Order: sequence, then structure tokens, then C-alpha cells
Amino acid sequence: MLPPVETDEQWDAVVPDESVMRPGAEALCALLGLDGLPLARFAEGSVPVYAVGGEHVLKLFPAASARDGLVEERVLAFLDGALPIPTPAVRTAGEYVNGWRYVLMSRLHGEGLAPAWPRIPGADRERIARDCGEALAALHALDAGPLAGTLAPGDWAAFLARQRASAVDRQRERELPEAWLEQIPEFLAAAPLPASAQQALLHTEFMREHLITDPAGGWRLTGLIDFEPAMTGDPAYDLVAVGLFTTRADPHLLGQLLAAYGRVFEPRLLMAYALLHVYSHLPWYLRELKPSARTLDDLAEEWFGVA
Repeated sequence: MLPPVETDEQWDAVVPDESVMRPGAEALCALLGLDGLPLARFAEGSVPVYAVGGEHVLKLFPAASARDGLVEERVLAFLDGALPIPTPAVRTAGEYVNGWRYVLMSRLHGEGLAPAWPRIPGADRERIARDCGEALAALHALDAGPLAGTLAPGDWAAFLARQRASAVDRQRERELPEAWLEQIPEFLAAAPLPASAQQALLHTEFMREHLITDPAGGWRLTGLIDFEPAMTGDPAYDLVAVGLFTTRADPHLLGQLLAAYGRVFEPRLLMAYALLHVYSHLPWYLRELKPSARTLDDLAEEWFGVA
């Protein structure tokens, strides 16, 4: 039995605590007819995720993020077999106890692209970048109409207006230095944001940490996971995580990816979306990528330019 988790305090007390989480996960597995299979929690992830035997993954969503569980369930079901990169198949999903939701899905085999990256030869990295571009193009080409009502934000222009209005305050809360903060209003005012945007299905966190590769298969991509932050909106929004965390400011790799995608994006547009992104954290990006740029315009070219 899992206790209610509806506040940050309850989250901090319950979600990391395996003495609480594991019995609840085991009880749910028994209800699903999977009792007796080995249960191992993955270290990564903001919500509890367990490998159940060798073929299943159980993802648990407390009440505080129950909507994310519903999004993951419906997007994965919608995507089944639709992309050139495999995505998990939904085995079953639903409500558990005290507001918790669960998604039981197929397990995609391989290892995370992020930890594997240092061992991957350069030619294979380029091919992976091209494969990512093809997968994103396929994702964005889908008709997301069947997901209407499930995915935020609904009104893309209103979403951007809210994000723009709070952009400086959100970065100040993350302790971005004033020299960067003072550039944000003017940069966003001049950014080439489209007046209206294609309502594409967006992963929003398309990054090495959410991609799986198989070294035994020649470093082919064997999985794309974690769709609970999915949205609909401008396809360019998805290129933020790509440029920062997949190609990681490598202009050649980003060029390979976008050539396969079939479109080149204006760097200032992607930098604007980096500031407007739901999870935008410019101080973290600066620490991770250590750019030489000292203006947002130069940063746009350094992080999102192509070669």
C-alpha cells in the first residue's frame, strides 16, 4: 500500500524511500499477475521506475504527478510502432491507491546513450545523430489530433506569453547572474518566434539520457523513453534539448541531425525557446557546456549553430 503523495514534503519523504516504495510496487505487481519476478529500481528518473523481470518496466506516478502518468500512457499507446526508434509498448495502465497511477510497459534492451557516449566511435555518433533527426521528423509529422485534451498547453501563443512574462524571474530563482538576466527581455523581444506554430507532438526532453543504444548491434538506437513531459507545439521547441543535451553544442553533429530532419532552425529561435522552455535552467546549461560566449546572441550561435 502506497501512502498519499500530494505535496513536496510528502514527495521528499516517500518517493526516495525504498522501504515504503518497494512493498507498494511488489503488491501492485502481484495484482498484475507478475508476483515472483525480480524487481529492481532504476537509479534515474524523477518518479519510481522498476525493471520487472527481464521484459517489463513499471513506472509509478504519485497523485502530485498523476497527470504525467496519464500522458505517458496515452502517448506511448499512440506511438506504438510509429517511429523509426522503438518506444515502449503499454502492457497495462491505470489507477492504483491513494491517487497513484501506474504504467506497465515493455522493456527496451540496451544501455543508456549518455553513459555509453564516450565509448562510441565518431562515425557511429554521426549516424546516431542522423537517426535522431529522422526520428524527430517522424514524430513531428504525426497527426497529434487524437491526443487533443491530453497534452498541454492547448493555446501555444498563450503559453509563450506566460513563459515570456516569467522568463527573467524564473532564471533569477535559479541564480542566473545579473549580466545574463539583463539581456533576456531585449533578446526575447527580437527573437524570431512564429506568430502561429504547427501543433506537432513534442517529446520536449529528446536527449541522450532518454535514448537507449545497443553496442552489440553496432550502436544502433534501440529505444526512446520518458514521454510524460510530452506536449504539442512548435517543432523547434524540441530542438532545445537536442542542441543542449544530445549534440551538446557540437555544430557538426547538430548539422548532421538537422540534415536528416530536413530543416535548419534559426539559432536565435532555439535560444529563445531555451529561455521559454518549461524546464529552462540557464545556469545549469552554462555549467554543463562551459561556453565562451558572453551574450545571448553569441550563445545562440555557439549552442545551436550548425556546420
